[in-house]
Amino acid sequence: MSEPNVPPRGARISPWLVADVGGTNARFALVDGPQGLPAQVESLPTRDYPGLAEAAADYLARHAPGAKPSAACLAVAGPVGNGTFRLTNAGWPEGTPEAVRAHLGLPYLDIINDFEALALALPRLDADDLIPIGGERPNAAASKAGAAKAGAAKAGAPLAVVGPGTGLGVAGLVPTPSGWVPVPGEGGQVDIPAATEREIAVARLLRAEKGAATAEYLLSGAGLVRVHRYLATLDGEPREEPSPRQICERQDDPRCRETLEMFCALLGSLAGNAALTLGARGGVYLGGGILPRIVDVLRGSAFRARFEGKPPVEDYMRAIPTALIVHPGPALVGATVRLAQSLPDLEPA
Repeated sequence: MSEPNVPPRGARISPWLVADVGGTNARFALVDGPQGLPAQVESLPTRDYPGLAEAAADYLARHAPGAKPSAACLAVAGPVGNGTFRLTNAGWPEGTPEAVRAHLGLPYLDIINDFEALALALPRLDADDLIPIGGERPNAAASKAGAAKAGAAKAGAPLAVVGPGTGLGVAGLVPTPSGWVPVPGEGGQVDIPAATEREIAVARLLRAEKGAATAEYLLSGAGLVRVHRYLATLDGEPREEPSPRQICERQDDPRCRETLEMFCALLGSLAGNAALTLGARGGVYLGGGILPRIVDVLRGSAFRARFEGKPPVEDYMRAIPTALIVHPGPALVGATVRLAQSLPDLEPA
């Protein structure tokens, strides 16, 4: 029988293992306690490993061969609950945190949704980690004392994060008397918020192909390719399928440009819906790997107009700031925060 998933009280905590595991890559790092910064960061292709435990073991064999971590928090891009986890966009089988912990031989291991980790990182973001996209600069708010780091539209209010990458993630962060509490979910699986005739036509093609007009099918890397293909179909043109990276790079090409602008407009509507649902008056943050490649397109797009265009609550929406996260590893920071919350009795080395 494996040992309990609880480290001894008063144990020293160097190092902690943290990870941000997506459908394409698994990023691992080591941190020295609650205020430590991710170090020895390495990104491993998920396709090279049969599962999460094997990828983590390979990382540890090379970066901590003689000092096994005392605790770990691994953030994964998919649902976590009822003692299991599953990566939505990777070929790995469903797993259990206990099996991963036993495989790695760690005293303590927690597995959380990647956007839960991203939400937990928001209070630690500084002004240099954000690019405002309309409205005031959001509240990167809150140490335990409640001090705002980067100014705020509504200090102490809930926050939200939305991020297109390999998939589409959505999460909230809610202030409570005992600290910030993340609200994870599967918000990427809601219906696409098509508004214009062109978007509605694209959504119809999506529904015909996939059986559902799910937001993640368009607002993701694979979604960029679908939007590009559907627009070509609507115009009766050859169905060239450039990669997501090529679409982001070919901003002078009319079809790629329309693809990116529709992508940003749809994302604005979705982000606005998330803000309304969560009451995220402290700000909505944009994560994921796509948007940092198209910052100029995002700024010049209908993103913010669609975010605010929610009659009859436009004034409410105008007061909510939006910003793009440009921190290199926010989910790794969030996983560290989760460990600090879960293991408050541990002391830094």
